[in-house]
Amino acid sequence: MNTIAVYPGTFDPITNGHLDIIERAAAVFDTVIVAVLANPRKAPLLDVETRIRVIRDALADAGAPADRIEVEAFDGLTVELCRARGLPLFVIDQPLMTLLGD
Repeated sequence: MNTIAVYPGTFDPITNGHLDIIERAAAVFDTVIVAVLANPRKAPLLDVETRIRVIRDALADAGAPADRIEVEAFDGLTVELCRARGLPLFVIDQPLMTLLGD
């Protein structure tokens, strides 16, 4: 069974804490989708394309398993993203850090 986790957020900018959660999730789940919120109603510091590039670069620099981590933009609710991808809803949040070994 392929387990998939969705980690949504604005990641504006991505932090070492975000990277830590992504890397820990990649050790537990087969695939981690880093869902970058592209909300045109907000004024982020970085545009969504730049945030995606920065996230991918940071993950590469950290040696994260690129074959198990997807980074994509979305606008709307996380549940809508999951439905569109045909995914059960796995949302990584701070309380899950206990499961991931914190």
